Amino acid sequence: MLTKRIIPCLDIKNGRTVKGVNFIDLKDAGDPVILAKKYAQSGADELVFLDISATLEGRKTLIDMVLQVAKEINIPFTVGGGVSSVEDVDLLLQSGADKVAVNSAALKRPELIKELSDKFGSQCVVVAIDAKQIDGSWKVHSAGGTIPTELDLFTWAKTVENLGAGEILFTSMDHDGTKQGFANTALARLSSELNIPIIASGGAGTIDHFIDAFQKGYADAALAASVFHFGTIEILDLKKKLQENNIPIRLS
Repeated sequence: MLTKRIIPCLDIKNGRTVKGVNFIDLKDAGDPVILAKKYAQSGADELVFLDISATLEGRKTLIDMVLQVAKEINIPFTVGGGVSSVEDVDLLLQSGADKVAVNSAALKRPELIKELSDKFGSQCVVVAIDAKQIDGSWKVHSAGGTIPTELDLFTWAKTVENLGAGEILFTSMDHDGTKQGFANTALARLSSELNIPIIASGGAGTIDHFIDAFQKGYADAALAASVFHFGTIEILDLKKKLQENNIPIRLS
């Protein structure tokens, strides 16, 4: 069985790490470079850096900050936000990213996923999907969760897999920041219908929520922000508890 992964997420706005609830009411959570170094030293398996306002503001990802973070960590590093071309990805990989997350640009032009996969390999391509339930169906949203689309979560996930995505980062907007647990039913369906890794995002509040994401949602990795940023859960404590529950995890 493949080892499960714990991934802190740095949502960046105006050069600071922020965290909100249901994608709104953002609060300052600290300096992203300092947090990144702390997580790398405390046992995180990977790190995700999302420039959450880049698309809305019509600009590219903050390259200088990517460079700073990359210098401080020794774990795989995924960067997203405002990524819309092969050239963008090339620059991010040269700046220290190991993988790149695409979201809104892929919704506008799905063939971008194939272009990136063909150029850099599917292992570099993470497709981030933000979705919420509307009238009982999971609908994909773009532009940092601000624009609803008619796309069904599961249909879009299968499409991006077929186009060459190496991994999907699924964030439940309904669960985001609520600390009430992950969207395990949707996660389990994604995991059963797709053949690529699924990263669970949105809703972590307790260690039991992570256990459920792996045991009930069959996620390959679990991503969280506020519980790590504000010290609610220590990564090493979390990993020890996961191991006690027979979930394969890297401790050293």
